[in-house]
Amino acid sequence: MEEHELGRDAFESDEDFKLHRLRHSTAHIMAQAIQRLWPAARLAIGPTIQDGFYYDIGLTETISEEDLPKIEVEMKKIVKENQPFEREEWDAEKANAYFSERDQKYKVELIEGLGDQTISVYKNFSKKAGTEFIDLCRGPHVPRTGNCKHFKLLKVSGAYWRADAKNDQLQRVYGTVWPKRDQLDAYMFRIEEAKKRDHRRIGPALDLFMLHEWAPGSAFWLPKGEHIYNLLQAEMRGLLVDNGYQSVRTPLVYDKKLFETSGHWQHYQENLFHFAEGHHLEGDSDEEDDSRILAMKPMNCPCHMIMFGAKKRSYRELPIRIHDQGVLHRNELSGTLSGLTRVRQFQQDDAHIFCTEEQIADEVSDLMGLIDRIYGAFDMTFEVYLSTRPDDKLGDDALWDQAEGALKEALTRSGKEFKVKEGDGAFYGPKIDFDVYDALGRAHQCATIQLDFQLPRRFDLSYVGADNGAHTPVVIHRAIFGSFERFIAVLIEHYAGNFPVWLAPEQVRVMTVSEKSLVHGQKVYEALKAAGLQVTFDDSDNKIGYKIRECHFKRVPYMAIIGEKELESGTVSVRSRDEGDLGSLAVEAFALRVAGEAKVPF
Repeated sequence: MEEHELGRDAFESDEDFKLHRLRHSTAHIMAQAIQRLWPAARLAIGPTIQDGFYYDIGLTETISEEDLPKIEVEMKKIVKENQPFEREEWDAEKANAYFSERDQKYKVELIEGLGDQTISVYKNFSKKAGTEFIDLCRGPHVPRTGNCKHFKLLKVSGAYWRADAKNDQLQRVYGTVWPKRDQLDAYMFRIEEAKKRDHRRIGPALDLFMLHEWAPGSAFWLPKGEHIYNLLQAEMRGLLVDNGYQSVRTPLVYDKKLFETSGHWQHYQENLFHFAEGHHLEGDSDEEDDSRILAMKPMNCPCHMIMFGAKKRSYRELPIRIHDQGVLHRNELSGTLSGLTRVRQFQQDDAHIFCTEEQIADEVSDLMGLIDRIYGAFDMTFEVYLSTRPDDKLGDDALWDQAEGALKEALTRSGKEFKVKEGDGAFYGPKIDFDVYDALGRAHQCATIQLDFQLPRRFDLSYVGADNGAHTPVVIHRAIFGSFERFIAVLIEHYAGNFPVWLAPEQVRVMTVSEKSLVHGQKVYEALKAAGLQVTFDDSDNKIGYKIRECHFKRVPYMAIIGEKELESGTVSVRSRDEGDLGSLAVEAFALRVAGEAKVPF
């Protein structure tokens, strides 16, 4: 909707540019098809997104997923008509009149927001059908609709106009399109595989966690899931302590003055659970009341500022690395909640490093190595991004120049290739984000390193330098897993529930064929337990075939089957989830094998 369409230089590669054109053009085709089927549809916006596109539609009728096939049929007609895309530039008055006459109020609102500048529209038309479709658009597009053959509509969801819950609720239709049929087929295979791996399905099936409508946005961790949670927490805590971190625990509830000082009250208030002191949570946080306003912490950094500032500090102490796995709460909108990936209560492997400017590069370089080590243990690769100052930044540009320059230097020294995300930093400082790729090639933003020159100044923190003068520390905010909830969701889907032995909450299941082998089965169970393994004993009366099927369903890495043969030989018949039948093994040899695989690899 600007005078100049996006050019090649707005994209990182030729492939990205071509995909954007293809996907944006297909979004127009979908909107045109929807208007053919529902002439009263009001069109809002139709951007491209990762792997596809969507269009937001205002319509009194409900578009359901059952309607997607008929929209696809109409889209195929438009593609077959091979309509040309043509760009025109209109003045604001003409554009306003055109869309007003057609009751396209969202387009009119967009035009009014552009003022008097020239308006860019794209037209595609069919001579044979005698129809045309015109939409506000900056572009670019492919030459003709016939270039958009390999598409698929995926789902329908709700959305608010301009992402504001006070505005109209719209219907958002999602789709994907690819240059070649085999690329579309491969993508749809990944989509289907992702459905099979969905942690919201596998997690409860494996007895890891459960969700309940009475606790929206929070998980109930069942014993097996709690084992994984505790294991990751303990291993990370031990690793960090070995690397010079100090583990701490901080309160959950604070006076809002803490968050006013940090800037979160001004920039993040809608995500804070807050209430008046002495009132019930539903009792209202009426700020005109004389009561003090309290808030539950959504992150640990302001708390750690208090801890650093509680005593006089010397440059000789720095860097000070504070690690905190405390419980956090964020008041996420109900519509954004999703299993473990978007929750209201969570914990992070959170840490803050207080250091001098001269120490930044070394600290960031060490963190890059730690992240490499951790994600390598999960067979995950990652890409690195430097995110720069956002529009709502705190502090002046000179400090931001200094902070961004320091991170660039640290990244260069680390030897890691990185890309820049302009304007995607935190409000208090630039950051390094890591897109971690799972077994399906999907990106997840987990680890982060954020450089902060702002909060130490807002909290008036200082240390005594070698010159005996007062100096302000720099703070590095960092997480490696991110939230444990989200990371476990990623792991469930990455492994499709088939956890490696070291991570599996149940590593071996001992099962007996008949009552005769119960005593030997109990001895095998005790031996494996003594070897420090996560082992269970199925001594039920169920048939051995049923026991084996149940073990496969629960994705247990090893089955130790005890029958009369094993009773006589004092051995165990072993089946591996990943390798199949391993035959008979001595109990000690089997225990050593599993114990070796059970060692944490980081």
